[in-house]
Amino acid sequence: MYPGDYELIGSELSFFTRKLEAQLRFQQIPWRYQFKTEARKAELEAKAGTHFIPLLATPDKWLLQDTIAIGPLLDARFSSQPVIPSTPLQRSLCFIFEDAFNHWLGRVCVHSRWCYPANVTWVGPRFAANLLLDRSIDMPFTDEETEQFAHLGLALNEGFGKNACEANGVGIDGEAAVKADFKDMLDVLSEHFRHHRFLLGDRPCLADFALAGASKAHFITDPEPKSWLGEHETMLTRYTEPFFVGDELDAGWWSDDDKLPDTLASILNYFARTYFLSSSANIAAGLAGEKFYEYDIGYGVTRARTAKRLNQARLHVKEELNLVNAAQDPSVRTLLEQNGILSYYLQ
Repeated sequence: MYPGDYELIGSELSFFTRKLEAQLRFQQIPWRYQFKTEARKAELEAKAGTHFIPLLATPDKWLLQDTIAIGPLLDARFSSQPVIPSTPLQRSLCFIFEDAFNHWLGRVCVHSRWCYPANVTWVGPRFAANLLLDRSIDMPFTDEETEQFAHLGLALNEGFGKNACEANGVGIDGEAAVKADFKDMLDVLSEHFRHHRFLLGDRPCLADFALAGASKAHFITDPEPKSWLGEHETMLTRYTEPFFVGDELDAGWWSDDDKLPDTLASILNYFARTYFLSSSANIAAGLAGEKFYEYDIGYGVTRARTAKRLNQARLHVKEELNLVNAAQDPSVRTLLEQNGILSYYLQ
């Protein structure tokens, strides 16, 4: 491994950029931001072969994309500060929750950002800070800058936001369903975080970075989703902010005996009736060659575009489960068989 700094290339308003930032900070990896500006865009995309962010430039001249692959790589490189447990049950839940948060939270992120005109206007200057001014969104804006870049939110909505909402089946017509489901998730998370600092207990794992990343980039930052938090705002802010303050988040360790917090069962049951129901329908439709799929998590039928990445993510987690022989582990079976999650991955 070459010595030197890692460069995080992306945007502070990006879910997955913030996810990777949280991991870099927690593992105390030497890093710095490089915002993906309009001036750098063509060169970066040519080198990376993708327009997606984040990118991670390593000291050994790799340019990596996809946090699902980057996370384990950094865990292995900086093993003195691990973010993936080694015991079967904890390791299984680390990857399962990362998958669920990665793909289920995205719906709320795009809906809450792009379906509400006041929020679209608000994010315009913040995107401009990174994209055009090459500076952090935390720097104050002058009145002239706020006025100058107010249109950018509308332009980004036309070029990306509306299409993302449509593809995920979360346009403005889905407002009631998105808000109700988001509250359901906050309810189970709130009960868990009343007793535990992180998802698996006293130490964060890959899944925590996904939840913290979405929260920092969207839920506690954008005015629209922040207005939905209500009684849960303090909980989510208290959980999220320590990941992004300095480079030393104090944390303990996972349980030596592979035990998990009892409150995780409620979070798993929540995802069993939401993400895993939706993803199963998505994968089935995709394998059948269908462009759209439908699901109902209790708030009416949602129609969305099929996405190959969900099955690719499932196969990634399946490989991780097989590495720890999860199907034969009594603790894993007890927690994941009845709700159908184990069979979802191992099918």
